Amino acid sequence: MLARTLGATAIALSFGVCAQDLPKTQFKVIGLNAPTVASIVDEVPFWRDTLPKASKGAITADITPLDQMGIDDKTMLRLLRLGVMDFAGMDISKMAGDDPRFEGCDLAGITLDADKARAGCDAYRAVIDRQMQKNWNAKLLAFGGNPPQVFWCRGVLGGLADLKGKKVRVFNNTMRDFLSGVGATAVSMAFAEVVPALNSGVVDCGVTGSLSGNTAGWPEVTKSLYPMSLGWSINVMAVNLTTWNRLDKRVQGFLLEQVKGYEDKMWGTLKKATAEADNCNTGKQPCTMGKLASITIVPVKPAEAETHKKLVEGAVLAGWAKRCGAECAAEWNNTVGKTLGLTAPTR
Repeated sequence: MLARTLGATAIALSFGVCAQDLPKTQFKVIGLNAPTVASIVDEVPFWRDTLPKASKGAITADITPLDQMGIDDKTMLRLLRLGVMDFAGMDISKMAGDDPRFEGCDLAGITLDADKARAGCDAYRAVIDRQMQKNWNAKLLAFGGNPPQVFWCRGVLGGLADLKGKKVRVFNNTMRDFLSGVGATAVSMAFAEVVPALNSGVVDCGVTGSLSGNTAGWPEVTKSLYPMSLGWSINVMAVNLTTWNRLDKRVQGFLLEQVKGYEDKMWGTLKKATAEADNCNTGKQPCTMGKLASITIVPVKPAEAETHKKLVEGAVLAGWAKRCGAECAAEWNNTVGKTLGLTAPTR
């Protein structure tokens, strides 16, 4: 899987390594769902274009989005541990069935601002990396994200109260905690399965990014979007630790430098996609990252925003702390909680 031979041409890099010094190295990568903005704009171009160009052809990769391989995204970390791929892109909260810490910086609704979302994940970086290295033979390299995770519904939603009794597609446990507080039924479902489920009425609404749903065709099976945020679908880039430890130190240094730029680019893309989402979903310009659609956007009323805050500080934090345990919650309070001004119960 990991093929190496010597040879390359030269390019000066800021950390002092030249491409002529890099041994030829090829990686196998399984990435994020193909229709998402993060995959289209950032991940696939990074592996197919950025790395080969920056290394003058020394570093190359074969990347395939997980949905094109028919992989259950909840198994990505397990597959990475086994060495099925060298690198993986994955929604970290979907790994929380194996370790609740993996949803710790993207608990439903804890941040409503992209910079705060990034700050929360930066505060938790060492914890996630520790758990990956300790239990999953993997190393965390980067955090990214998607536009706010919002409600896409088959009918026109009247507001938060209308979610009561509805079946809503979610993809992690912390969203279940939130929905339990509003009387909705959470239905776990892979991203690729949602459009047919909405079309046939298997679910009434689905949660995904405000632009991710757009690029994946959700406007074709929904009439309204309720922009109450349940997180950012935080994704990570991780590498199999055995692969990483076998790499030439020059390749490690080159990759770490490139990943810094990749991470910054992902957060920049998230902000641009968030800013354009409403335009794209209501048929207005500028819409450079999505498709023009005609969706009714149902505003979040001030009273509903207050209910959201109470649910986050109550059901969401309590549900997660119970799954993760007192010691885990205490560590969260000293990292993410301290950064965001939130406290999870420790008993």
